[in-house]
Amino acid sequence: MRLPDPIGDAVVMRDVIVIGGGCYGTFYARQLAKAKDKGRAAYHRVIVVDRDARCRAKAELGEALDRTFVTREWGAYLAEYLSGAERARRDEARDYVVPSPLMPHLMFEWLVARARARWPARAVGVERVPGELSTPYDRTAADHTRYVSFADWICPTHCIEPAICPAIGGRRAWEMGDAVRALAERLRAAGEPVFGPALFVCRHHVFGVGTFSVDAILEGDEIAQAAGDSGEPAAVLVGTISSCHGAVSMLRLGALSDLSCPSSEGATDHG
Repeated sequence: MRLPDPIGDAVVMRDVIVIGGGCYGTFYARQLAKAKDKGRAAYHRVIVVDRDARCRAKAELGEALDRTFVTREWGAYLAEYLSGAERARRDEARDYVVPSPLMPHLMFEWLVARARARWPARAVGVERVPGELSTPYDRTAADHTRYVSFADWICPTHCIEPAICPAIGGRRAWEMGDAVRALAERLRAAGEPVFGPALFVCRHHVFGVGTFSVDAILEGDEIAQAAGDSGEPAAVLVGTISSCHGAVSMLRLGALSDLSCPSSEGATDHG
């Protein structure tokens, strides 16, 4: 397996949406500004989203020609933003999202809301992700989000997940995307009608700033739509991941004629 280089040449971006204006968001916005000043990154603007109009990032960094602040709940802002989003053309720079380590599984929540709006007359539920991922850390939260990690140690702050892992001093032999895709294949082989996975993969285009593209989010929505358009009961495996860590969730769709909730232990309303 060829491991990806976490930081390549200078990246050209359009809008960069930073989730949260606390300590993490302040660091990310500052790193992006430094990278731009040094010619390591180019972007149109950074948008910092926080429900507190006086968040730390606003106080320490302030507005700029290429930096603005939005006072909204994260989920509400993303839902509005993504409602008008389109994939970048081949010759265009892409928009990116910088997630916070402390946020809920926002992209999955958006896909669930999209499914309910798209198919109001069918069952839409959230289930615990079944199967083995064989990661040292594997915990499922009350909302059925499964948090997994290949690290059974405390990772360095803002680690860029290089090919040589700084925690073990040796070559990193894992990639979370491969593990989640393999899980989807095993579930399908066992007869589960699983689509995807829809993966939002964080990569460090700027040192210490993990991002995934808005195009990846739209691709994930297309996977969910394909699952629903089949008209049959289906599941969509969804992950917001990096090379080493991830949050993985399962969206369950009933048949178009099934108006009841999916019958599964632990299924919950998660909108």
